[in-house]
Amino acid sequence: MSKVIVIIPAAGLGTRMSRGKAGVTSKQFFELNGTPILIHTLRKFAECKQVTEIWVALRKNEMSGFRKHLEKSGLKREIKLVEGGEHRQDSVANALNAISASDDDIILVHDAVRPFVDQETITAVIAAAEKYGAAIAGTPAVDTVKQVERTSEGAVITSTIVRERVVLAQTPQGFRFDVLKKAFDEAIRDGFSGTDEASLIERNGGAVQVVMGSPKNIKITNPSDMELAEFFMSQEDSRATNLAG
Repeated sequence: MSKVIVIIPAAGLGTRMSRGKAGVTSKQFFELNGTPILIHTLRKFAECKQVTEIWVALRKNEMSGFRKHLEKSGLKREIKLVEGGEHRQDSVANALNAISASDDDIILVHDAVRPFVDQETITAVIAAAEKYGAAIAGTPAVDTVKQVERTSEGAVITSTIVRERVVLAQTPQGFRFDVLKKAFDEAIRDGFSGTDEASLIERNGGAVQVVMGSPKNIKITNPSDMELAEFFMSQEDSRATNLAG
């Protein structure tokens, strides 16, 4: 039976979130209900029975502090830590080199600051990755999408992109280990840096399946995102209370 190994790259600084907050630089450590966003994210994967291993890539100087958060988290899964790199791609590469996986094992890569991913999305990406070799969660574009040319004064529209041909990429992104490792090795060889893992597959003509994500699966990037995150968290707490009752 194939393993499902989750990699959470969490070595980024998140400068947009730290504006006006002295001494705070890493958005994944901002707190929701008194708990770091990253811990909330880990709980979603710890709850998934199909997941066999969870790895987090962190900056070296943040590892000891994060271990203390893990001790207080109540997570009943072992969380393995690996040193992250300067960029997301470096962090995932370091984790891929640290894990022990067979070609058919499934690797899920998920943003540290997407704590509202649901179990349906996780399991759908796993199933699609097993079937097709590569898959991501995504949502249809709702707004009209314009292609632009950047200018010194902003941007000028060059065309309107057919909305039906556009999806907004989310995570998790899932891959058979052999597919992802080959793509990473080739990217390193060619000095290519992608915006996500799927882009490394795409550059070599590989097909990546899209499964339906969720509008709630937001990436907490800006301070304004925290208000929506707090609302979603209150909804989750309310549901948990109702179930317990």
